[in-house]
Amino acid sequence: MSAHTDAAGIGEATSRRQVFAWGMWDFGSSAYHAVVLTFVFSVYLTDAVGDDLPGSMSASTWLGWALGISGFFIAVTAPVSGQRYDAAGRRKRSLAVLSYAGVALMAAMVFVRDDYHYLWLGLVLLGVSSVVVELAQVPYNAMLRQVSTEENMGRVSGLGWAMGYFGGLLLLLLGYFGFIAGDGDTRGFLGVSTEGGLNIRLVVVAAAVWFAVFAVPVLLAVPEVPPTGADPGAERAGIVQSYRVLLRDLRELWAMDRRTVGYLGASALFRDGLAGVFTFGAVLAVNVYGIDAADVLLFGVAANVVSALGALVAGRFDDRVGPKAVIVASLAAMMAVGVVLLVVSGPLMFWIFGLLLCLFVGPAQSSARTFLARITPAGREGQMFGLYATSGRAVSFLAPTLFGLFAWTFDADRAGIAGLLVVLGAGLAALLAVRAPEGQSLK
Repeated sequence: MSAHTDAAGIGEATSRRQVFAWGMWDFGSSAYHAVVLTFVFSVYLTDAVGDDLPGSMSASTWLGWALGISGFFIAVTAPVSGQRYDAAGRRKRSLAVLSYAGVALMAAMVFVRDDYHYLWLGLVLLGVSSVVVELAQVPYNAMLRQVSTEENMGRVSGLGWAMGYFGGLLLLLLGYFGFIAGDGDTRGFLGVSTEGGLNIRLVVVAAAVWFAVFAVPVLLAVPEVPPTGADPGAERAGIVQSYRVLLRDLRELWAMDRRTVGYLGASALFRDGLAGVFTFGAVLAVNVYGIDAADVLLFGVAANVVSALGALVAGRFDDRVGPKAVIVASLAAMMAVGVVLLVVSGPLMFWIFGLLLCLFVGPAQSSARTFLARITPAGREGQMFGLYATSGRAVSFLAPTLFGLFAWTFDADRAGIAGLLVVLGAGLAALLAVRAPEGQSLK
């Protein structure tokens, strides 16, 4: 990969070492998404810690509300943080601070014992860490323009997602065989005690160490970007002023290219639905489809393999036919599979259709960021990715809130799937109205 700057203003194609270092952050941050948010800690909260929770609301419903609240805080803080990263030229510094704040919050989860009195501590740590780790995605995604060209952006983005899935896979295998597999008072080949959920809590500590280690390469290999100069006072602006800048930018975008504004809105919806699928998948596997809480990690391993392969293959389709075709096909397939999951029961059916669902999550996630990268005007990359993060998290409370609402209304965790389908469907409908990048299909 030779270094050059193309005429379209896509940015520099850096060395393979820098591309790999960039992808390693995905490899490391998968520790949070796989272990904390999806397959281990969230399941531990709902299946063990909150198992004897008094009252009419289940621990799963409280989880939905907690993540909904954290999504609201992401929406409030993302505009401010995104503008300051770009204006001040502190993309890499911000990535470092947010990554290691997430690591610290993950390590603190070791104090959440298997007792419903600790559920609230667990939900708070989960909610706050969700805000921190999601905000770290802002500077990380912006770096895509630094490590790719217009010709290989889909493949580079797909590589990052695939590395994340494989990182999650390896960590889940380590967690399962080292800390969870087996029966009795000690588990795994490390012989860790199960008293107070210690073995599960130590899996989360291992995940924190994993994230801490693999967040380092991108901080060493990818250079800091200079300040954008777009708004010299943005890094010093208060919250009110930052929102004024945001509204000004949106007005300028609306006048220049309404397609970009439309895509920001559409992607905000379907990306939240995609996040909801992984967030609540393991909870549903245990509470609805009867998969053992320990065996759900094996499903997580298989899910990461399938998602990674989907992202790698779809990256090539993205470069050939465009990101919109990939996203539309993926969302439509996911909705069809989701409807089937509403009516089937049992572990086997979840293994079949759950993995089929995961096959399309990776492609949709990877192509979502390349779509915006391909339609971004030259010289406005930082601003666009800041708005991408802002809009993407502005509705990040929808999927968890609707999951909780449907589960509570119908008094069944299974009904939460319908809430996720509503969000995915709204995102798909909005995306169909957005014109694809020029020269690509599904215009």
